Amino acid sequence: MKIHYKITFLALALLVSRCTKLDENLNGQLGTGGVSSTNVAALLNGAYTSMRNPFQGAYGWWALQEFPSDEAIVPTRAGDWDDNGAWRALHLHRWAADHSRVSSVFKDLNSVSYVTTNILQFNPTPQQAAQARFLRAFAQFAILDGWGQVPYREPGESVTAASKVRTTAEEIDYLISEVTAILPDLPEGPNFNANKDAAKILLMKCFLNKGAFLNRATPTFDAADMNKVISLADEIINSNKYTLTPNYYDNFGPNNGTLSTENIFTAQNIGGSDAGGLNSMWIAGLHYNQNPKGNNGFSSLSDFYNKFEATDQRIGGAYAGVTNVSGIKVGFLVGQQFDQTGTALKDRRGNNLIFTPEVSIIERDPNHLEVAGIRVMKYPIDYTNVATGLAENDWVYYRFADVLLMKAEAQLRTSQDAPALGLVNTVRTTRGATPFTSLTLDNLLDERGREFLWEGVRRQDLIRFGKFLTPWQEKPVDDPKYLVFPIPDNQLGNTNFTQNPGY
Repeated sequence: MKIHYKITFLALALLVSRCTKLDENLNGQLGTGGVSSTNVAALLNGAYTSMRNPFQGAYGWWALQEFPSDEAIVPTRAGDWDDNGAWRALHLHRWAADHSRVSSVFKDLNSVSYVTTNILQFNPTPQQAAQARFLRAFAQFAILDGWGQVPYREPGESVTAASKVRTTAEEIDYLISEVTAILPDLPEGPNFNANKDAAKILLMKCFLNKGAFLNRATPTFDAADMNKVISLADEIINSNKYTLTPNYYDNFGPNNGTLSTENIFTAQNIGGSDAGGLNSMWIAGLHYNQNPKGNNGFSSLSDFYNKFEATDQRIGGAYAGVTNVSGIKVGFLVGQQFDQTGTALKDRRGNNLIFTPEVSIIERDPNHLEVAGIRVMKYPIDYTNVATGLAENDWVYYRFADVLLMKAEAQLRTSQDAPALGLVNTVRTTRGATPFTSLTLDNLLDERGREFLWEGVRRQDLIRFGKFLTPWQEKPVDDPKYLVFPIPDNQLGNTNFTQNPGY
């Protein structure tokens, strides 16, 4: 277990990371006050904790990756989940520079960037510095993915001047150079710390997405970049440290730190005492009459659900420690819902609680408001700690399955179809799905959707595969400007930003 330092400075650091306009004030506030090098371990622990706000749970970066995709929707149910149209705007691709969630996630991602940068001025050990720099690169990769421009400061730099901003091309080059440089100093593990294999995966993602970030409307894939993806994947595969977990949902359960054989980089949660907002992944979608009581919001879409075979374990089913406690299954929740005794649950009007595949962006039928939309339980519920909201499940950032499927994609994009097909079928057969007879970009994109259901990567995948602007369920044809988010209007006082085209 990671040591958690209960000291005043950490509390101050976390308070600042959550409550300060970080692009203007964070570095100065954390960089003063007589902090000595003996506090670096606490600062680094605070940096890991700062990752929770943007990355862990249902309302941060995950939401910006899922709801603009073909995988997820937040239907407005009469007056519920209206939020001034903010959720509808994400799915319909109708956001603007004043969108509340786009703005808050941008701020929280930059919080991680600046907290980690701050550590570097206090004489960290090489390994501490490498971990801080990795977390910074991880957050900056998300900023690059979302906004195409990345603000930054140097360690100890005065906050009286506006932060500098890297362009897409500059940031890609920086990330590849930075992660390559720190890789030798990163630890081998554990997986809830920044580690060598996590750095290799981040590099794979840089090379795989490079051409998509540079030209989102028409992504390109350089053979040399694809070969680097393959080479890095081989280093991880040939280490023989990871295998696909036989029970797919063990990767996400309360004991996933022990049960998973494929998780490579996670956020550690200590149930009941020190954990992030993972419980929002349950509450946002479950009905009011389920256990735990939900808010009846987040749903998946029938067209996406129909991509799964009945034998595919990723579609979900009963899970020990969950279904026997509450009747709730893992994966997709569709049809009549039951409690742990097998008794059919009712909605608040007394009708059977039958989650329907049919869902509209605006639901008006009183008899359909509470049941429209398939729900998703990606993380099996931790009932031991449900009352505190501090779940034991470690949040999953990177898994071995992604290494295999990124390698397969790089091979397919360089006409190595046979080995790519073999890798994809390794994943499919482990999950109980029928092997493919051939591999195309279309069925590979579908397979990534099945494998990484509800993991916060779908928007990035759709852009890279050239499908983000196509119409899908409850989303019409849209404008190419939505391939990137707008710089939030409350950040444009920094003249180093240039508002993204169309906003």
